Amino acid sequence: MLSSPVVLALALSLVSAFCYAAAAVVQERTAAGTADLRGTLVRGSWWGAVGLNASGALLHVVALRYGPLTLVQPLGALTLVVAVPLGALVARRRTSGAQWRGMALTLVGLTALLVATAAGRAPDDTLGTGEVLGVALVAFVVIAVLVRSGLGGLAFAAASGIASGVGSTLAQKLAVGPALSWSVAVVAVLTVAFASGGLLLSQKAYRSGLGGPLALLTLVNPVTASVIGIGLLGEGFQYGTAGTLIALAGAVAAARGVVLLSRPQPHQSHQDRPGRRASAPTPDQPRLPRPTRLLRAGLPSAARVRPVTVELTGTSRTV
Repeated sequence: MLSSPVVLALALSLVSAFCYAAAAVVQERTAAGTADLRGTLVRGSWWGAVGLNASGALLHVVALRYGPLTLVQPLGALTLVVAVPLGALVARRRTSGAQWRGMALTLVGLTALLVATAAGRAPDDTLGTGEVLGVALVAFVVIAVLVRSGLGGLAFAAASGIASGVGSTLAQKLAVGPALSWSVAVVAVLTVAFASGGLLLSQKAYRSGLGGPLALLTLVNPVTASVIGIGLLGEGFQYGTAGTLIALAGAVAAARGVVLLSRPQPHQSHQDRPGRRASAPTPDQPRLPRPTRLLRAGLPSAARVRPVTVELTGTSRTV
């Protein structure tokens, strides 16, 4: 039986996922319509996405006040479950069978993780100051390596997932930790830095599309936070070995679902729709030479062009 704190954490995580999903769709469409980051920053739609991300982040922080990292962070995969059909609705295309299977697998996997990680109580332990600085340093080095790797959108997505996961971990310290002090102020600055970095890195990642980068970001984020929660905060799974196996099976199912959701979908162009007449060739398409041009090209430049009778589609015409 789930306690009230865990139920509240689940509800807040669900609303947070809706905010993040809407922001991701807006970011992807904004990135597709702008040439660089400077052009993105002057568009109102991008700032709308920032507002949605901020709302999702605030709800996420509150959820971390009532639920452990190993419970709240995997629920971030709901962002992809919501973003895929929402993106299809905005783009006026159908959600494919593979995407529906991906949503089902993701939800089943998250349910299994919920069963194994819902300990029934709010978190009561956070990272120490030394652990915060160590985690921040390691994360910064890994993010810098990914950004400079030249691997494109997926590298930026992985870096964004790490930044967001670390930001969530530090935010939990602010939500659960002691009263104001110099160490809490340092954690607050680091939290804002990682959260902002995660947002900008995700914007760079979405320039290569929504599915793949969002899927990788969605997987790396909870993995990062869960590693910190299990390794440094002593969080674990219920029911011993059985709970661990349930959690692993759920993680595999959710990961498979995320992969299905991330597959790019073919876009059917207007010219390829059945029953549509072939349109006139565009300026970029090669034009077939007209018979008159062929005849003229075959004559010497100094010769006079005389009328020539040619056969075109069974009728005689004089050119």
